[in-house]
Amino acid sequence: MTRAPYDCDVLVAGAGIVGLATAHALRAAAPRLRVVVVEKEAGPARHQSGRNSGVVHSGVAYRPGSLKARLAVAGGAEMLAYCAEHGIAHARPGKVVLATTSEEVPRLRELAQRGRANGVAVEELSPRRLAALEPHVRAVAALRVPSTGVCDFRAVAARLTADLDVRYGAAVTVVDQRPGRGVAIGTEAGHVLRARALVTCAGLYGDRLARLAGVEPGLRIIPFRGEYRTLAPRAARMVRGLVYPVADPALPFLGVHLTRGTDGTVHAGPNAVPAPAREGYRWSAVDPAELVSTLRYPGTRRLAARYWRTGAAEIRRSLSPAAFAAAVRRLLPAVEAADLLPAPAGVRAQAVLPDGTLLDDFRFAEGPHSVHVLNAPSPAATAAFPIGREIAERTLRRLAGG
Repeated sequence: MTRAPYDCDVLVAGAGIVGLATAHALRAAAPRLRVVVVEKEAGPARHQSGRNSGVVHSGVAYRPGSLKARLAVAGGAEMLAYCAEHGIAHARPGKVVLATTSEEVPRLRELAQRGRANGVAVEELSPRRLAALEPHVRAVAALRVPSTGVCDFRAVAARLTADLDVRYGAAVTVVDQRPGRGVAIGTEAGHVLRARALVTCAGLYGDRLARLAGVEPGLRIIPFRGEYRTLAPRAARMVRGLVYPVADPALPFLGVHLTRGTDGTVHAGPNAVPAPAREGYRWSAVDPAELVSTLRYPGTRRLAARYWRTGAAEIRRSLSPAAFAAAVRRLLPAVEAADLLPAPAGVRAQAVLPDGTLLDDFRFAEGPHSVHVLNAPSPAATAAFPIGREIAERTLRRLAGG
């Protein structure tokens, strides 16, 4: 199908789980299509895909009718089925969602209604039933979502690469797309690749690659570091599965929750703090130019003005083990600061609009010969396979249009 002067039919920039699932979907839809994935790192899933909680989300919490709701519900079942087919570590323990005060009970009921609207089974728990599932948690009311699972997303990414042409150490620095002439990319190493179409699934760099391709995204990626703690064995024995707070819709992030992974490790988190670099996994990882650019963006200032109290509380939990432990004790009263051990952090690529709005749903944009993933926050890993098909369909339409 490929014809000179093209090196391939489709270039996919980014070997996170969404980029790999997109390449997988393209190959499934058109087996003769030559697809090449380029990745700046030395292996797949080195950022968001490999640094998250490992939760396979049910879709219970997302706005009915949104892409998140539609794709997460379908994607969760498909992700767990893929893991089973390929022998990848996974489980479906379900999660409990807790209202820890009477003021939170209406939000818990609203969550149950939203989940049912999305086609997700939700069980309202009696005190006895909650005690049987998670005897050490504290709540005035609770729900169980049985379809929530966990898996090893890094292993999923590694399995996907087995059937794909992935080229590592290939950071994209130049994109040239012209109507009727396809796309050419230049890499940091000086290589040039030409394709009939380009897909960018660049996560933390999604807005940058769109702009390189001449597509104005109308947003900026603001990095937020998600900080986790591992529960020491004494505390880990008090958590059987997944334990979540009921989300406050007035706040931008969910808050600290408890997750037992496929290896039996229990993590608490994430705490969400602004990161001073797109790959700012530690407070010391500062990119001065990036930081100045972020602070100058109008959306950053408006976001900070709207949520400064929340941001201050998140930073306090980041710097104070006692404050982090207090957040965990809302769910698990017996935990102590000494039970919370260091764990690797992740960085969330959060799209922010110029008015300071946090973009909540998945978002894509298109150029003459390109498709760009502009926002793919959680549950993007869960929904990777249906997201990949969505992007593949858009890409094939670009190819059909010349």
